[in-house]
Amino acid sequence: MLTLPPPHTLIAFEAAARHGSFLRAGEELCITPSAVSHRIKALEDWLGQALFLRVSRKIELTAAGAAYLAEVRPALERIEAASRQLRRQAGQTLRISVAPAFGAKWLVGRLAGYQQTHPALEFALSASTRLDPMLDGTADLGLRYGRPPWPGLSAFKLSDETVTPLCTPALAATLKTPADLAGVRLLRHPLLPWQPWFAAAGLDWPAPESGPEFDDAMMMLEAAAAGSGVALSVGLLARSYLAAGTLVAPFDVSVPGLGFYAVLPPAAANQAWIRDFVRWLQLEVRTPQTE
Repeated sequence: MLTLPPPHTLIAFEAAARHGSFLRAGEELCITPSAVSHRIKALEDWLGQALFLRVSRKIELTAAGAAYLAEVRPALERIEAASRQLRRQAGQTLRISVAPAFGAKWLVGRLAGYQQTHPALEFALSASTRLDPMLDGTADLGLRYGRPPWPGLSAFKLSDETVTPLCTPALAATLKTPADLAGVRLLRHPLLPWQPWFAAAGLDWPAPESGPEFDDAMMMLEAAAAGSGVALSVGLLARSYLAAGTLVAPFDVSVPGLGFYAVLPPAAANQAWIRDFVRWLQLEVRTPQTE
């Protein structure tokens, strides 16, 4: 029979040694720095050896810790590789809850690229802007526009966004200054308020109380492209419209918006294959691509 320390203590030890920090190890493992410290203390007690020197807020491997890491890390990597291979062979389904506009205008056109290198992985997509699917276990991962924290969930930033008004080229030709918006229908969305942009453009205006209101950014952009008015948008969702020339920015004024995040329940955040997908999303967001 194998006599081994608890696996979660080995994982915490490897992460802390790699990061040189209980804080960063905790962020990776979705636990507190104190929990990391407790796990490593349990491992040290089990071994009867100190693995780290704790100096102020810094940690350093002891000679015994460095020697132990040289054996533990390759073993954990072999276990992870073998497990990942078996899971791929068995096939997996990643359940993604995605905000409709983000799914339609950005995500779905890119999933085929990920599946080329992960052919056994299946995707199950559902449209929602709520957090419930991740909280009730019906989704492994959510893609949301907003600002964390979201209690009970881990958030991994995909992008920071800026907010800019967009309209058709014909409508833009009639707008010489931001004040010209006084005579134009303004399209509204609860997560894209007009007042911050008004202030940045030098307009002391209240939030508009009339004009079509949308709870889906893609519908609002489609309405703007059809000539219904001026819409505020974040860049990630507007790329295809700007590239096609169906929408343009009438003014060179933008304001900081919120951000897009991958939102995971704790059980999913601890799974390497899901974290791999999140890392791919983070890289893909930074890669320009024609929609």
